[in-house]
Amino acid sequence: MNEPNPTQAPPFFNFNAYSPAEMQDAIEKVGVSKAIMPLLPSFMLAVVAGGSIGLGALYYTVVASDPSLGFAATRVVGGLVFSLGLALVLVGGAELFTGNNLIVMAWASRRISTGKMLRNWLVVYAGNFFGAAGLVVLVLLARHLDTNGGHIRLSILSTAVAKISPDAATLFFKGVLCNLLVCLAVWLAYAGRSVTDKIVGLILPISAFVAAGFEHCIANMYFLPLAWLTVELGGVPQGFDAAAITLGGIAKNLAAVTLGNILGGAGLVGFVYWVIYRKGFGIVSKA
Repeated sequence: MNEPNPTQAPPFFNFNAYSPAEMQDAIEKVGVSKAIMPLLPSFMLAVVAGGSIGLGALYYTVVASDPSLGFAATRVVGGLVFSLGLALVLVGGAELFTGNNLIVMAWASRRISTGKMLRNWLVVYAGNFFGAAGLVVLVLLARHLDTNGGHIRLSILSTAVAKISPDAATLFFKGVLCNLLVCLAVWLAYAGRSVTDKIVGLILPISAFVAAGFEHCIANMYFLPLAWLTVELGGVPQGFDAAAITLGGIAKNLAAVTLGNILGGAGLVGFVYWVIYRKGFGIVSKA
């Protein structure tokens, strides 16, 4: 048997997934790049990401608007198609607030300052809102809500009421669980060496959070303003109670869900994996 040559160059094609330690190193390095990115490109890439997540939400609504589907089928299939949003962000290249919660890894390693991390989160959050809001305007101008006999409109309104009605504590913990899964999706995507690997890695965690009804602040920047504008423009079907869809209700949802998303992504994924794979903890890191 031929002994392996330690000086031999690695194979040109490597189909093995990156190890978790390599993934942690890569996310740290990307986190540094994101934190020091100039303001304008960071904001513009965030606008792209907000629109991308909105497109995933739009795709989900098409599935949810079909009254012939059962609860589980609607949620699972809707979650699978919603994965379009994160696929566009990760493969196409964009800045998403919930995924950028993993910048906490670079911060914990003292490679970036607290100020740079918070600046990135604030700029990206604002850009995500503009991107999602811009898609809302385009969807209204395209009269997309009139399709499927108006069931798309009814689905948007029903989704908004379901998101606004819970109390703030419930929304917070739904946000925690949501971004736990979203950041796990990002984590798994970093294991992939190809576009296919990355998409396959992210689909199940994303579809799981959607199927479970957890709360994603950026997706809600599409669902909730669209529902509110529909109410303001007089597009509520007769007999539908849209009283909950107010600016105050939207603000409550976004505040609670955003805080929950930060804890779920930065705390339960980013910080936990940093503790496990940082240098000196007994697991080899290639940083």
